[in-house]
Amino acid sequence: MSERLGLRERKKDATRHRLMQAALDLFEERGFDEVSVAEIADAAEVSKKTVFNYFDAKEDLILGHAKFQIEVPAQLVRERPPGQTPHDALRQQWFERLAEHHPVTGLSDNPGVLRVIRLIHSTPQLMQRQMRYGYQSQQLLSQELFAESGSELSARLMASQIFGVRQELAVANFRGITAGATAAERYPEAVKEAELGFDLLENGLGNLLRREELYQRIPGYQPCGLTLDIGPLAVVM
Repeated sequence: MSERLGLRERKKDATRHRLMQAALDLFEERGFDEVSVAEIADAAEVSKKTVFNYFDAKEDLILGHAKFQIEVPAQLVRERPPGQTPHDALRQQWFERLAEHHPVTGLSDNPGVLRVIRLIHSTPQLMQRQMRYGYQSQQLLSQELFAESGSELSARLMASQIFGVRQELAVANFRGITAGATAAERYPEAVKEAELGFDLLENGLGNLLRREELYQRIPGYQPCGLTLDIGPLAVVM
C-alpha cells in the first residue's frame, strides 16, 4: 500500500513539475498575458481540467512555491520548543535556509530559480500575487503571536518587523547573485547581514545613531570647563 502511495505521489509531483516548466517556458517566450491555461495544458500533454486540479490560478503555475510557504513562519512559532522565543525560532530557520541556499532567502543561484524570479519581477500580475501571499503569511504569523501575547498591536508590529527584515535580506542576496556572485561566494556576507538584521530585531534601535552635540563634531574641540553665568542659562565653554 505504501509503495502504491509513494508511486502516486511521485507521479503527481512529476505532473506538477511538468506543468510549471511548460508555463515558465511559454511565459518567458510570449509573456504572461499572451499564454492561456489551455496552451499550457497542451504543452504539458494534460487536460485543462488537470491544470486546475493542481493549481488554483494561472499565477500559481509560477508561484506555487510561494503559496506552499505561507503557513511556515506561523507554524514554526507555534511548534517551537519550550524556552525559545519566536525571534529565536525564526532566526534559526533563516540561518539554516541560508546554509541550504534556499530560494526564500534570495541566495539561490539555481538557474531555474533565477528564471522564475526574473519572470516574477517583470510581470505585474505575478508581483501582486506574490505580495498577496507574503501578506497572508505575515497575517498568519501575527495571529499566532496574538494568541500568545494577547496584544493585537504588539503582534502586528512584531510580524511586520520580522517580515521587513526577511524581505530586505532576501533582496540583498538576490542583488548579489544577479551581480555575478555565486551562492557560495555570497554566503559569508549573507550571514553577516542576517546577523545584523536579526540583532536589530532582538535589541531594537534605541541606542543607534545617537546624534552628537554640535561642539562634539568640531575636530580637536575640548570643553575647557569655564561656565558663563547668564541668569537662568549656564553655558559650558
